[in-house]
Amino acid sequence: MFSHVIVGTNDLARARKFYDATMSALGYGPAMDGGHRFFYMGGGVALGVTTPINGEPATPSNGFTLGLAVQSPEQADAWHAAGIANGGTACEDPPGVREGPMGKLYLAYLKDPDGNKLCAFLRM
Repeated sequence: MFSHVIVGTNDLARARKFYDATMSALGYGPAMDGGHRFFYMGGGVALGVTTPINGEPATPSNGFTLGLAVQSPEQADAWHAAGIANGGTACEDPPGVREGPMGKLYLAYLKDPDGNKLCAFLRM
């Protein structure tokens, strides 16, 4: 359904440190450098991180969450820990199982250094 997702940053070096660590925990990388942006590729999709091309500051989108598929609760936990260690902040509840209309899910939430909300997602 999706070909790529792009999130904005105001500091490429800070964002690169965060995303290199978190995407490595998921088995992706190294990033492909594109000057004012970089990309992680795999499985026919891409995650890009860029400074806005219109010159305006990057801001997180209210209500937006980027879900990243993981293979196990342990991988989600490693992703979360890598994010915290590299400038991210925890948000939502701590990583763990949630039950709801979609069944049992293992979720771990972070905000990247620019405030973009990310979620490691595993349908159990």
